[in-house]
Amino acid sequence: MKLSKYIDHTMLKADAQRDKIVKLCEEAKEYDFKTVCVNPSYITLCKELLKGSDVGVCTVIGFPLGQMTTEAKVFETKDALSKGADEIDMVLNIAQLKDGNLSYITNEIAEVKKACGSHCLKVIIETCLLSDDEKVNACKCIIDAKADFVKTSTGFSTAGATFADVKLLKDTVKDRCFVKAAGGVRSHDDFLKMIELGADRIGTSSGIKLIEE
Repeated sequence: MKLSKYIDHTMLKADAQRDKIVKLCEEAKEYDFKTVCVNPSYITLCKELLKGSDVGVCTVIGFPLGQMTTEAKVFETKDALSKGADEIDMVLNIAQLKDGNLSYITNEIAEVKKACGSHCLKVIIETCLLSDDEKVNACKCIIDAKADFVKTSTGFSTAGATFADVKLLKDTVKDRCFVKAAGGVRSHDDFLKMIELGADRIGTSSGIKLIEE
């Protein structure tokens, strides 16, 4: 697979105005990235701007804290898909995970996956807030709920993806789901290292730099 297709070209800041999203889509087409990853309010715009290309539209659900109800996340997912989203990145309920309520986590992911149907679902576990045991438990819930990816980070917490976390997640899920590394991947060497350790997708706002280097 060509390196550009590992990248979800990302713009999720609250002050990302229309001109920045237009530029994001132009760059994604030029560099042939896998998707643009944007907040839900920009799905329709991105779908129009990317028409005729093979760049998909990824959006975020329950973002960035994951503390919405399951019902709210399901509604958000259905709404996003109705507007043209191709992939969904949802934040799981981190507090429920840390409390050990794994049945809640598995059920919530399963409900969102049901809403996704054949669309790709990535589950953000926010690794910087979790112990290694909690990361492993999150992966098991994701596998049991039949989601497509475990994703390291929102990029809005205390840290992003680390080499150690990507290796741990890949060693845990093996070939039962994919791994997305997000947050803090800003050099070409880091990009290649993440892929070597098992990342199947990279979420970054530095995609052009990663390719051009």
